[in-house]
Amino acid sequence: MYTSSSSVSISSSNLKIGIVGFGSFAQFLAQTMIKQGHKLTATSRTDYTDLCHSLGVSFFRDIEAFLEAENDVVLICTSIMSLSEVVKSMPFHCLKRPTLFVDVLSVKEYPKTFLLQVLPEESDVLCTHPMFGPESGKNGWKGLTCVFEKVRIRNQSTCSSFLQIFQTEGCQMLEMSCEEHDKVAAKSQFLTHTIGRVLSEMAIESTPMNTKGFETLIQLKENTMKDSFDLYSGLFLRNRFAKQELENLELALQKVKQKLLDRMNEEQDK
Repeated sequence: MYTSSSSVSISSSNLKIGIVGFGSFAQFLAQTMIKQGHKLTATSRTDYTDLCHSLGVSFFRDIEAFLEAENDVVLICTSIMSLSEVVKSMPFHCLKRPTLFVDVLSVKEYPKTFLLQVLPEESDVLCTHPMFGPESGKNGWKGLTCVFEKVRIRNQSTCSSFLQIFQTEGCQMLEMSCEEHDKVAAKSQFLTHTIGRVLSEMAIESTPMNTKGFETLIQLKENTMKDSFDLYSGLFLRNRFAKQELENLELALQKVKQKLLDRMNEEQDK
């Protein structure tokens, strides 16, 4: 089940947020968090020392020092496929106090189950999926959707303050179970990525006689291919509902093909 998030309380507290994995999406989120006055730290496999310095973010190469920095929130921005390896390598004994762990992965059941298994029991867990990125959110987040589930929350103030980051920017906040998210995402996000990659494999290109519909297909292909295959494969491998949607797509294509062949045979019989 899911609900509008009018129930998410408003808190104006600034947070100390530590980001794990400072790739393009994390950098995109960080800019808004900094603008709102939150204090950021970051750690990543790649050395982002110079970039973080320019943004006013404290960068840690040492994960132990990062966890000892007393963040209110640890925001996990790894890829779907690297989540397990990265989180399992974190020395949680270095945490100074109970911390809210938040993920922003594009699948939700998998990180929810995994984080509950490996995080210290006293750590809170919030699963989120901002349904936008650097391209779709480049002109602001107003009206864009952020899905979340409060998985294990005891510190309501910190959780509310984090969710308010998105509320303040005008996001549509949607509280939904991780299972329901993945069911819906398999029918929408995964299907969109799959069709975009099929179009790429077909190497469709603009023509002198484009229709509006065909231009939409070209745009879909181009937008889809901006994301890595690692992300796309994660949408399939870490969402248990994706395989069925892939099979549904194959079946639907076969049905359409058969209808055309049947009509062709009817015309030939005439």
